[in-house]
Amino acid sequence: MSTTPTPVTDDAERHKSKMAKRKAVQDAEVASKTIEKGVLLVHTGPGKGKSTAAFGLALRALGHGWRIGVVQFIKGAWQTGERDALMRFGDQVSWHTMGEGFTWETQDKARDIAAATRAFAKARELMADPTIRLLILDELNIALRYDYLPVDEVVEALRNRRSDLHVVVTGRNAKPELMAIADGVTDMGAVKHHFAAGIKAQEGIEF
Repeated sequence: MSTTPTPVTDDAERHKSKMAKRKAVQDAEVASKTIEKGVLLVHTGPGKGKSTAAFGLALRALGHGWRIGVVQFIKGAWQTGERDALMRFGDQVSWHTMGEGFTWETQDKARDIAAATRAFAKARELMADPTIRLLILDELNIALRYDYLPVDEVVEALRNRRSDLHVVVTGRNAKPELMAIADGVTDMGAVKHHFAAGIKAQEGIEF
């Protein structure tokens, strides 16, 4: 009876050997990372999903028992699914919708600057709260893009935050100064968007 390995057996052994080598490389890579600190993440770009990704991180953090903060710089006080869902976590969530809508809605720059200033004051307050472990600054990039806030002041505050605080900043057109101090930057591309095909913003998808 022939004992020659079948092609299937050879393929399985090659795969096992390849994956063992891959695991060794991955284990060594993971072991080389020793720094533990609060990270600054920036979600930017023209694609859909920047805030959605941030709220996904919020859910992950809440699952670990963390207390989180959210400051919305531009979005008005309309009802959103993410706010209703996260508020069910009670005192684990400190949520603050400070904007009055997008600039084309208010059409009043002084009013927009005042709202952004109040929002950033709240952000500073939450950054100083030792019980907050993750802070989402939703659409802060938009406030910076329209010069509602001094970028140098924002960068300084984020750079000098306490060492164990994780911060996520969302919004298109992130400033280079902000991206320079970030630990991670994700640029979400717009490959295709249903809005361009005439599909309106819908509950559960956009809000």
